[in-house]
Amino acid sequence: MGLFERYLSVWVGLCILLGVALGSLIPELFNAVAALEYANVNLVIALFIWVMIYPMMVQIDFSAIKQVGREPKGLVLTLVINWLIKPFSMALLGWLFFRVLFADWVDAQTATEYIAGMILLGVAPCTAMVFVWSQLTKGDANYTLVQVSVNDLIMVFAFAPITALLLGVSDISVPWPTLVLSVLLYVVLPLVAGVLTRKKLQQNLNTDALPQFLARIKPWSVLGLLATVVLLFGLQAPTILSQPVAIVLIAIPLLLQTYGIFALSYYSACRLKLPHNIAAPASMIGASNFFELAVAVAISLFGLHSGAALATVVGVLVEVPVMLSLVWYANKTRRYFPNSDLSKDTQA
Repeated sequence: MGLFERYLSVWVGLCILLGVALGSLIPELFNAVAALEYANVNLVIALFIWVMIYPMMVQIDFSAIKQVGREPKGLVLTLVINWLIKPFSMALLGWLFFRVLFADWVDAQTATEYIAGMILLGVAPCTAMVFVWSQLTKGDANYTLVQVSVNDLIMVFAFAPITALLLGVSDISVPWPTLVLSVLLYVVLPLVAGVLTRKKLQQNLNTDALPQFLARIKPWSVLGLLATVVLLFGLQAPTILSQPVAIVLIAIPLLLQTYGIFALSYYSACRLKLPHNIAAPASMIGASNFFELAVAVAISLFGLHSGAALATVVGVLVEVPVMLSLVWYANKTRRYFPNSDLSKDTQA
């Protein structure tokens, strides 16, 4: 897998082109895949994401979770960035670009919908794919699990009030089946499978059983990621080709938000002297989004063909390439962070 990981951005780029090409040539196939959903959660995408993160879940050692308390600053940083800064900065950028800078290019109603879609992305911190970014930056798998779990718990209570506040509406309806099913499919189910697998392997008299199994299943993480990219871009191919200008306009503030939030979080982690295997995943969580939930809520509130739905779709389009660039940067700057004593205690 060294070749895959070393040139992952190349493979992702090729998968993006492949997805758009296939989505244009055989749209009926992707329409059939899009129909395989429950509570606005696409089951095929869920399967690919499950394949992607299951190998990472096997690495999690629950007996070492207690060590997370030795580095509380990482968890505090994640919560401050995700819930006190990110939603409001996203709303501010949306207003700045679509009410001021792009006001002559976008009508007022469409601008409002674009801003709404950006807000929905900003209020939904990443749940599933952050495990991929954590692994690619050699993050602490146990600590990442705790960060994601706490975020999910807060999201259950804070998503609706913050979204309603920033959208300026009081009758927002959170699609609870989508939220619950997403967390179940993307986190709980692969986590339970990973824990049971690890327990079974540790009971094996062969002490090399666990590392050998991890070596065999590790390629599936990258393959799951690439399959997800092909499917996502195949599903969105008509939108990409029919509204290129709108996609560029929406992508600009989203890119600024993503890189800005990462820079703030990463710099803060450095100042707090967090070890790199905690700092990098903490920053990745803040920079990425739970786009599955954002898309579902945008469709339920504003409609399938609304500007809000398009904005959340653009969030999907830019996330993987942008996050790969941040993974590259985080790995290049590892030397500026202290080594982690915590990771030595939490390794399997």
